[in-house]
Amino acid sequence: MAIKVEVFKTDSCPHCPAAVSAAESAKAKLGDQIDVEIVNVNEPASIDRAREYQIMAVPTVVIDGNVEFIGAPSDSDLIDKLESLL
Repeated sequence: MAIKVEVFKTDSCPHCPAAVSAAESAKAKLGDQIDVEIVNVNEPASIDRAREYQIMAVPTVVIDGNVEFIGAPSDSDLIDKLESLL
């Protein structure tokens, strides 16, 4: 079963592109072992999901339902964390 990675972001956040890039790098390296979803908290459909995890800052990276990074992780930090869970 693939690890679920959710990146919570907004369009106006200056650090969010780095978090999205880290998730994309992890997906490129780990392939089908992870599922990546980018969640824009400014979209009405995403507000309840952000509340579920009590997202108070973006970017926030949630892995398998646990908040793991508040702020943009480096590619290597995110990959190391995901590999530790495989």
